[in-house]
Amino acid sequence: MSDNSANSQGSSGTPSNAAGNPSAVRFDPNWLNRISQRESPAIRATGLQHFYGSGELRKQVLFDNNLEIYPGEIIIMTGPSGSGKTTLLTLIGTLRKVQDGELYVLDRPLHKSSSQDLLNLRREIGFVFQAHNLFDSLTATQNVRMALELAEPHGTKRAHTLRAKEMLTQVGLGERTGHKPKQLSGGQKQRVAIARGLVHQPKLILADEPTAALDEKSGRTVVDLLRKMAKEENVTIIIVTHDNRILDVADRIVNLVDGSIRSDVLVQEAAIVSQMLVKCEVFKHLTPRGLAEMADHLQSESFAAGVRVIREGDLGDRFYLIRKGAVAVRRGPNEAPVAKLKEGDFFGEMALLTGQPRNASVVTLEDTVLYSLRKEQFQVAIAQQASFETEIRTSLFDRH
Repeated sequence: MSDNSANSQGSSGTPSNAAGNPSAVRFDPNWLNRISQRESPAIRATGLQHFYGSGELRKQVLFDNNLEIYPGEIIIMTGPSGSGKTTLLTLIGTLRKVQDGELYVLDRPLHKSSSQDLLNLRREIGFVFQAHNLFDSLTATQNVRMALELAEPHGTKRAHTLRAKEMLTQVGLGERTGHKPKQLSGGQKQRVAIARGLVHQPKLILADEPTAALDEKSGRTVVDLLRKMAKEENVTIIIVTHDNRILDVADRIVNLVDGSIRSDVLVQEAAIVSQMLVKCEVFKHLTPRGLAEMADHLQSESFAAGVRVIREGDLGDRFYLIRKGAVAVRRGPNEAPVAKLKEGDFFGEMALLTGQPRNASVVTLEDTVLYSLRKEQFQVAIAQQASFETEIRTSLFDRH
């Protein structure tokens, strides 16, 4: 198998030059741009934990969660019932107080905010929950208008009414603006609740199963509206859902299990990375699911130009994939140039396969983003390859 390059890095697995900054697995093609522009996340959680009850009945439901979500991103949060999704959503939405850890939402530190601070922030958030909680005595327009009156107390009744009707039209209820909840179906009530959550043009939208009660057409209308708000108005959107029909709207899918974030993957980027991985002999036998799982174990690292990523003669414990930028492969005491590698190329696999020291050095030629895979996960792929080859041999033998 070709290395495409050379191989070499310190046994710690972390580049010796401080310009390399390992980050948690979150694939993002705009990562370097965000760093260079110093863009602030709309949401940043660090070491976030939460408990219910007290004394002997105290139960931990969130465990040491770290998360960054940027303006304009649509996040779909998945996980089994009881995994902590709704608890995390309500913490972000200021409906519960932060107990342990740090949580910033729209540049406000929720972990040290007063009740009044939280109330003010709440006006910039749109909430859509499964229980629509409409007022039976009010029309659809009046139910939606209430959200505007709370968020914009100085606006006129006429302006609020017009905006409420426009929002109801956008969710497909233009002919139901004067209907009261008892005159609406369950799906129509849910769309009124969605319109109420979006009408005041929030900077952040938190939605818990927003399409569960909707048919396919109505659900698509709603998610297309959310997508438009995210892309055109830079609104940040988090959707907790089990609805597989709307997964395509997600920029990222965050999976919670037993109170912990188990994976956080940018969907489009994961697909791109999987296509890059399959070019390597070790990974080409993996199924799409296997490739996605392998991609989920990658770490992203940013390097400035001129940084030595791996050094000839060192032990190797990582496989590298070039996502952005270019590197030079050099060998020998004079570091004679061997090859130039660019986006989509990989290096470092030979040292992992043979157990021998790195056979060359690799230096970045420009600002570069690398995805790296630790030796343990690389060996998982090798084991799966061996299992795959055994299965093929058995299958061929059984034909005779």
